[in-house]
Amino acid sequence: MLLVIDTGNTTTAAGIYNGDELIAHWRLSSILRTYDELGVYLLELIGTKNIDPSEINGAALASVVPSLDFPMTEAVKRYFGVTPIQAKASVNIGMEILCRNPHEVGADRIVNAFAGREKYGMPLIVADYGTAITFDVVSPEGSYMGGAIAPGLNSGISALFSKAAKLPQVALNIPESVIGRSTEEAIQSGILFGSAGLTDRIVDMIRAEDGMKDAKVVATGGHAGLMAKVSKRIDIVDKWLTLEGLKMIYERLNG
Repeated sequence: MLLVIDTGNTTTAAGIYNGDELIAHWRLSSILRTYDELGVYLLELIGTKNIDPSEINGAALASVVPSLDFPMTEAVKRYFGVTPIQAKASVNIGMEILCRNPHEVGADRIVNAFAGREKYGMPLIVADYGTAITFDVVSPEGSYMGGAIAPGLNSGISALFSKAAKLPQVALNIPESVIGRSTEEAIQSGILFGSAGLTDRIVDMIRAEDGMKDAKVVATGGHAGLMAKVSKRIDIVDKWLTLEGLKMIYERLNG
């Protein structure tokens, strides 16, 4: 079995693959902990699915939180007895990175682009809805071209809540109309339909670039399903694409 972990700025996605099947998955808060705390936490989660930790014989990590890199790596080593591979720009996964400084590109973005290319072909746009909304572009030749980054849905709500005393925290539910009949509905409309408009406009602009006209759009991340209901440009929802990408990279490097 393979343990895969994607550490993001707000949440960490973790999963267990048995062959090609994702048999368990979780979303956790990305809180700085010691490697012992992380190890025990992972063991407890795995225990809830009745998975024997001794059956885990490999691990793959991606992280955009440097302060969690060491404790997470050590937790996997000490509590599962395996040394995880780390997906990042310096690891040769068979995808050329065309950015000016490849090492600035977040590991999750590289993993998403690689997994999207392998599953859905190219050209391709992967939209990941997490702390940020990221758009990652795969060229017709299969190279990672770069992309765009915008504030995520919850980030937008948190910014409003922190800067405007009278505005409440709201749940991310789709309102009945773009014209909100209450403050809550107005915020939901602005955040959800605004993010959909941002998505559709950026996709249209990317598709206007040379060779990108027929690019599919794959949505992933925690809010992918919600955004697919309000965006007109999302073709495919693949919620656990990043975890599958880590599995693919692990298999490629250990094949």
